[in-house]
Amino acid sequence: MWRADPARPGPRHPRVLEELSSAGFDTRHLEFREEHEDLARAALAESDAALIWVDPLSGDRDRSVLDEILREVARVGTRVYTHPDVILKMGTKDVLYDTRQLSWSQDTHRYDDFASFAARFPERIADGSARVLKQHRGNGGIGVWKVHLREVGGTGADPVVTVQHAAPRDGATEAVALAAFLERMRPYFEGSGHLIDQAFASRVREGMVRAYLVKDEVVGFARQYADRGDQGRDPVPAERVFGIPAAKTMLDAEHPDFAILRTKLEREWVPGMIELLGVGYHQLPVLWDVDFLFGPRDPDGADTYLLCEINVSCVSPYPEAAPARLVGALMGDLNDS
Repeated sequence: MWRADPARPGPRHPRVLEELSSAGFDTRHLEFREEHEDLARAALAESDAALIWVDPLSGDRDRSVLDEILREVARVGTRVYTHPDVILKMGTKDVLYDTRQLSWSQDTHRYDDFASFAARFPERIADGSARVLKQHRGNGGIGVWKVHLREVGGTGADPVVTVQHAAPRDGATEAVALAAFLERMRPYFEGSGHLIDQAFASRVREGMVRAYLVKDEVVGFARQYADRGDQGRDPVPAERVFGIPAAKTMLDAEHPDFAILRTKLEREWVPGMIELLGVGYHQLPVLWDVDFLFGPRDPDGADTYLLCEINVSCVSPYPEAAPARLVGALMGDLNDS
């Protein structure tokens, strides 16, 4: 299932559908529309398993209607990948805070209400360091802000901050009075909303690494680079790189550049995350990815990695090896049920 898009009619993820058919599954492909939620509910309830590709945010719509349908059909026996309650644990920015004791983390905080944010955030930028604020659920850099004071130790009554939104990926910054910026963030606390606050990773200008997993095993990587002038405009100056363009270079799971990262993920970080979040093996997504920024180099000059986010709701594109491994994991879950 994927969200209906008039600009992209017809089936998506043909390789996954081919692998499912080859393994003996009777498959159907569904476009989700809130206006036809009863049809979606009926089709999903009749299925043994459901593979869902729907972003948290899409235009003016979110997943709230779909997630309730998925919870309903899961209760009557349909295996949902990925269950909305697991997405809330793994696939929102809360995972940055909830796994902060793992070595993939950096200085991370959470503000559960506007009052605590307004009181504590100014203290965290008082030394001039840059912080990154992230709304708890989103995609594509929406609701992700880099913030730092323009003048440390200034005597003005209303300090000014430089702010940058990740979504445009164009390097544009804006000078805003701190009080006005705090007020700008108020809507992120509506309902159950909250903000995650992290120290800015200064090596973001070197790009990022995405690791793709099926269950608890890495099936490939993607390397993404900062703007190098190939986006149809002048490159973003290095000191203002924040959002990373979406173009990816796919690499095999055995790629030697990321052997240490793969080992850390499979042997330390994924098991640690499972324990901290209380997610069982059979609840793990059959396809998910983890985005890493480069952390400080270790004493030997080797790269370290910092967790940027985990994507579970709508992982695409993905490595060539992923569809077959996904179907194998699905068969294992269904045989064990």
